[in-house]
Amino acid sequence: MDQHVLTLDPTGTNRHTEDAYLRAHGPATRVDLLGQEVWAIADPAVLKMLLVDSRVSKDAARHWPKFPDEIVGKWPLTLWVGVNNMFTAYGADHRRLRRLVAPAFAARRMAALAPRIEEMTQALLDNLAATPAGESADLREQFAVPLPIQVISSLMGLPLEAQQAFRGLVDAVFDTKLSSEEATENAVKLYGVLAALVAEKRENPGDDMTSLLIATRDDQDEEGDGSALTEQELLDTLLLVVSAGYETTVNLIDQGITTLLAHPAERAKVDAGTARWRDVVEETLRFEAPVAHLPLRYAVEDIELPGGVTIRQGEAILASYAAIGRHPDLHGESADVFDVTRAGQDHLAFGYGVHFCLGSQLARMEAEIALSMLFSRFPDLALAPGTELKPLGSLISNGHDAVPIVLEPAAQ
Repeated sequence: MDQHVLTLDPTGTNRHTEDAYLRAHGPATRVDLLGQEVWAIADPAVLKMLLVDSRVSKDAARHWPKFPDEIVGKWPLTLWVGVNNMFTAYGADHRRLRRLVAPAFAARRMAALAPRIEEMTQALLDNLAATPAGESADLREQFAVPLPIQVISSLMGLPLEAQQAFRGLVDAVFDTKLSSEEATENAVKLYGVLAALVAEKRENPGDDMTSLLIATRDDQDEEGDGSALTEQELLDTLLLVVSAGYETTVNLIDQGITTLLAHPAERAKVDAGTARWRDVVEETLRFEAPVAHLPLRYAVEDIELPGGVTIRQGEAILASYAAIGRHPDLHGESADVFDVTRAGQDHLAFGYGVHFCLGSQLARMEAEIALSMLFSRFPDLALAPGTELKPLGSLISNGHDAVPIVLEPAAQ
């Protein structure tokens, strides 16, 4: 086995080069994740096997010997592995937490949001339309970011004054340039905002997911059967829903826009009716997964992988979703080609198995509505002249720092 340890760039600048390296080095590769040596998995068959294997856990407290002594307060991604919600739960705890949260993401409930999402999108496009011809606008800041914020705020009952605070604090959770101290300080502030939201919704409940989760937690707590959310689980579940429902969808819309602009022939297929907007969304998820690497899982016991690699008990595992989307085992020699009419658009961008993303339907719907309405409204949309897209400062979040565009050419 190659003993070289690849140090992942915390700024995300070298992502495609790193992804190619991971794909080329077998089923599992040792990488340095902000100072912690872990196994990165970029082979689709191996990752699918691990994601449904009971010998793989997401519970750091039970199955990562480094936690908490070597991690809490000493590693910038502590929040990612230390929360108490279904993201980090294992076995019966995971089933309990997912069962409590799943009704809020029921298919009928999500589908009912479509008209409201279309209204939000229309309003944002109306604001963009005020941009003078030839002048640039930032589509990430003015479109890709505010739409998911408004949707998740409506879903969660976030008051207007809390939305901007959540946006900055959640952005910082995905910022892998932060020091341990900066990440810890951000987490403290984030929990303060969450606690204030819970207090407000207990006092003034509404028709929103936060109120539903609080009522579920409080009602079941009174029953005393041990199935209820703890107060910390409640806060951490809200953190999961807000962060996952916001950041990943922003990146999906961002990447959908920029990838289509870079591949005008693919956009022409949609205009010609030979591809659908849902095809664009699926191919974007495959080609540029919104989450590049997702920390972390742990081997409950030794696990032997194909090729003779063994992940030892207690070692950490990193799911490298962006690398997997372009793996030739899934898509052959055309894996690096963006093709909205691809016969099979297989990807793992929303995970696999028991931890498959509950919000996948909502994210897909938001992106399909956003992209179709944007390009219909502004068919001459183009990147601003001289634009060089820069990645977000994150090895987790796969988006751009800004997306400068012109909506229509300047008048001659």
